[in-house]
Amino acid sequence: MSSGKIKETLMRGVFFLTAITSIAAVVLICVFLLINGVPAIGEIGFFDFVGGQKWAPTNVPASYGIFPMIIGSIYVTGGAVIIGVPIGLLTAVFLARFCPPALYKIIKPATELLAGIPSIVYGFFGLMVIVPFVRDSFGGDGSSLLAASIVLGIMILPTIIGTAEAAIRAVPESYYEGSLALGATRERSVFRAVLPAAKSGVLAGVVLGIGRAIGETMAVILVAGNQVNIPTSLTQGVRTLTANIVMEMGYATGLHRSALIATGVVLFVFILIITLSMQAIKSRGEKNG
Repeated sequence: MSSGKIKETLMRGVFFLTAITSIAAVVLICVFLLINGVPAIGEIGFFDFVGGQKWAPTNVPASYGIFPMIIGSIYVTGGAVIIGVPIGLLTAVFLARFCPPALYKIIKPATELLAGIPSIVYGFFGLMVIVPFVRDSFGGDGSSLLAASIVLGIMILPTIIGTAEAAIRAVPESYYEGSLALGATRERSVFRAVLPAAKSGVLAGVVLGIGRAIGETMAVILVAGNQVNIPTSLTQGVRTLTANIVMEMGYATGLHRSALIATGVVLFVFILIITLSMQAIKSRGEKNG
């Protein structure tokens, strides 16, 4: 066997091993969550756990209802998507199609730098800038659903911008040129011809952004208020699923600890549902297209 064939076989084995390692890591995480979390859900009661509105693990008798935190996570993630997706998508379109080269060399590294900033720094920024802004402009104490949504909206920008820009640049230039040849303006060509062709990549960026938002912890703890209730306004404090786990895992024992792990199971299911839903939307769009 020649040296080239040996190297090819060796590298194929390395690639296969890394792929198996990645799959094994996901499987191990799933097994850990299920083994440690599902029994707690069974002991508490599924509807009492998922639908209960009182979280008081230190009371006698204890209550382990996470419904307010489920709603808080959904609201905060939804607010982040409303803020971050339009800004990120329009920024990606600008970078891919309208940005001058000299300006691109400034904006592109700046957006990439956002991805490297630790979440605790975003939290401090939100605590010192966003929270006072919300308090002075909208009332309340500032630590609220709105503040958390704004901070998370900023945090998901680099994910959405990077993925959407790559998807837009991957669209064949003939789409754009053909639209121009038919008399469309530059803007209309981009938004009616190029962007629809890049919707799979754009959707992937949105899914990654949602995953980043719903899984964020430290920044949310600092700005969300951490109140276990179902918010009725943007200025009320909320507690998310991830924040609840981090805040109480350090001293939790017994069923309390198992309930926090079960909260991780619920969070994992949320991510799975979001991913599968986006995949279904993507598949339906491709079939209709």
